Amino acid sequence: MVKIDRVVTRGGDSGETSLGDGTRVPKDALRVDAYGTVDEANAAIGLLRLHLAGDAAADAMLARILNDMFDVGSDLCVPGEVGARLRLTEAPCLRLDQEVAEMNGAIAPLTSFILPGGTAGAAYAHLARVAVRRAERRVVALSHVEAVNPNVVRFLNRLSDHLFVLGRRLNGNGTQDVLWVPGANR
Repeated sequence: MVKIDRVVTRGGDSGETSLGDGTRVPKDALRVDAYGTVDEANAAIGLLRLHLAGDAAADAMLARILNDMFDVGSDLCVPGEVGARLRLTEAPCLRLDQEVAEMNGAIAPLTSFILPGGTAGAAYAHLARVAVRRAERRVVALSHVEAVNPNVVRFLNRLSDHLFVLGRRLNGNGTQDVLWVPGANR
């Protein structure tokens, strides 16, 4: 059970914070950077959700993803092995794979790289996608020095693909994609 009765604790005034197990670490520690960047990506996904223009299916997907991303942050904020703490399982990755396949089935294959634009929803999907990629890089960097649940890395990798395909779906199933024209402005 989570109970937050005080937001301002002053505990971080010296540049340290507490991990989920109570360990005090510098605020620039790799683990804090990793779950902080996951939090940033989740905020970008929340912003994307505001630009869905009544798309109930996409809204439902993003509602699940927002919660899953909080689970990712919870997993990352507690170092150590699986135990009584919340750890991300394979199930969210499998769900993302299924959703990507369903969305991609209605979209023509790409014949060019695409630029992050088209509709507002697609542009925000690409913003969220690159934020997730940054979070993935931070988590991978952490995994080189500390144990990280491999499902977290897989989930972030799948999620960036999911957001890419969702962006295409929000661009009229790719019909409004903005295509890259190599060297167009030389």
